Amino acid sequence: MTRILSATLLFLMFGLRAATAQQDPGVWVQVEAQPSLREARDRAQAYANTLPDVNGFRLNSGWYAIVVGPYLRSDAEQVLRVYRAEGQIPSDSFVAFSNTLGQQFWPIGANVLNRGAVTPPVEPEVQPEQNLTEIQPQSTDETRSEALQNERLLTAQERKDLQTALQAAGFYNSTIDGAFGQGTRRSMGDWQRFNGYEPTGVLTTLQRQALMEEYNAPLISVGMAPYSDDQAGIAMDMPLGAIEFDQYKAPFVHFQSSTDLGAKALLISQDGTKSTLRALYDVMQSLEIVPLNGPRELKGDRFTLEGRGNGIVSYTQAKLQDGQIKGFTLVWPENDEARRIRVLAAMASSFETSEAVLDASAGADAEQRIDLVSGLQVRKPRLSRSGFFADASGTVLTVSEAADSCTRITLDGDQEVEVAWTDADLGVSVLRPSQALAPMSVAEFSADRPRIQSEVAVSGYSYQGALGAPTLTYGQIADIRGLDGEEGVKRLALSAQPGDAGGPVFNDSGNVVGMLLPTPSEGRTLPDSVSLSASVERLTDILTQAGVSGQSGQASAQISPNELNRRAAGMTVLVNCWD
Repeated sequence: MTRILSATLLFLMFGLRAATAQQDPGVWVQVEAQPSLREARDRAQAYANTLPDVNGFRLNSGWYAIVVGPYLRSDAEQVLRVYRAEGQIPSDSFVAFSNTLGQQFWPIGANVLNRGAVTPPVEPEVQPEQNLTEIQPQSTDETRSEALQNERLLTAQERKDLQTALQAAGFYNSTIDGAFGQGTRRSMGDWQRFNGYEPTGVLTTLQRQALMEEYNAPLISVGMAPYSDDQAGIAMDMPLGAIEFDQYKAPFVHFQSSTDLGAKALLISQDGTKSTLRALYDVMQSLEIVPLNGPRELKGDRFTLEGRGNGIVSYTQAKLQDGQIKGFTLVWPENDEARRIRVLAAMASSFETSEAVLDASAGADAEQRIDLVSGLQVRKPRLSRSGFFADASGTVLTVSEAADSCTRITLDGDQEVEVAWTDADLGVSVLRPSQALAPMSVAEFSADRPRIQSEVAVSGYSYQGALGAPTLTYGQIADIRGLDGEEGVKRLALSAQPGDAGGPVFNDSGNVVGMLLPTPSEGRTLPDSVSLSASVERLTDILTQAGVSGQSGQASAQISPNELNRRAAGMTVLVNCWD
């Protein structure tokens, strides 16, 4: 014979965990609800005479719930089973959550949820002759039998959609299978009770409509609707209340924001191969609409990209099939995640393609700019400066401003590096690559003290990468000390650009005699022909502090301009600082 635990024994089993849960209340067993405060208090007192941990709260519907707890979720379910078996609580009692409860009315004066305590008179007691419509559960539009009959007409997908909506509302936590078993029925009853309906466990036609409208509210708010583009060969649901067609610019169909939400979208359609897919994958990651942070994967015939940052979240998916690449991008504001997830899921699940593909010449007459790719802005670093390889593993010397307060630092656009050491006084930083590199050329530091008026050349990205390669700028050593006579800095008679800062300074033998420093900006304006350079002694000392050994150069004869250009090109790198 099944052994039934007494309420006293149950209290001893769960009292400790209930007391612990009081510190962080969340899960309760709701035993009943009453339409008036007086009735609710009377019933709470009756339960409190036989059960521990009885509490009472006002519900959003205006009714008053009597609950037992709080407990851990697993304990609450056990309490529910045992109390039901003992007949201590009604058979339709259920597990409830703190987010459904408001002000506390029992025990009188208690306020465990910090939502206020109900103190009489909260509202006048309703007299028998008064209309109880406002505090009665909403009447059903169908009988339970009629609701069951209409429920049988639902498709399998419609049944799954109802379970998904119940899950999103916090009433269902089991498998989405379209089978309305005991768990689904219980969740339907909980939803009905929470929304003021009679808890029959079977949703009527109007209740199903209300549930789905609540679930689809995020989609309705942005005008989610079917869209078909015959030129691109793509059909899908899109948030047409928030975006509108802008232009064709192969391989993209552009949709711009039509509201202050700031959402954007692309349809992707082009002929291609796996190589084309890979190129598209790389290009997309260079665009402003795909921020740097986020997961991304290229696998076989498809890729996905997600980027978060600068106030947006961007998601892109593309697939190669039968020689065609089709996909889409959704760009959404960063502070609207719940709605973005719903919109993205609806777009992905409805995505369909046809044999048509966007003409490769579409949009060819649109604005042409080197910082645009098919009408999309290429991501730009906040600041770009020059640097150079100081050892064979790819350690780089550069100016500190190229690595200051950067979310990400890269060499030549893609190789990530991190700051290994900084000399704040001189404004020089040592960068270490995330993985070892194999430089074509490494700095050979001159052991000889440079002479005033000797010829030098600076290798740098004068226009911050616009030319794609470093250039050489020629000049002379004007002084072996700084402007204030300080050691460790040389003055050059050389006209440099901001992007040249951090570049190596060569003598006529091809050895490095310094590194170009930025032009001072605090209270000084130097002539265009004046530049400053860190000395070899200071640079080698900084490398030592960073645990790097610089390579000493051998005295040699003057080298040709072509040989100097070759060394400089293999040694000089573009350092990009990204937000």
